Amino acid sequence: MPLVQISMLPGRSSEQKRALLAEVTEAVVRTCKVPPETVRVLITEIAAEHWAVPGIEGRIGCEEESRRLS
Repeated sequence: MPLVQISMLPGRSSEQKRALLAEVTEAVVRTCKVPPETVRVLITEIAAEHWAVPGIEGRIGCEEESRRLS
C-alpha cells in the first residue's frame, strides 16, 4: 500500500486539495502499477511560522516571495 505524505503551508481551498489528492493518486497508480484503492495520501498543513527556508521563517519568506512575484 503506497503512502504519500505532502507537507504544505495552509491557504489552499478544499477544491485544490481534492485535485491534488486525485492527481497524486493517479500518478502513484500509473507509476507503481497498483489499484487506486490501495493508495493513501496524507496532507499536513504546517503553519507558516513553523516553516523555514534557508533560515527565514516561512511567514516572512512567503511575504517576500509574493512581493518578488508581483
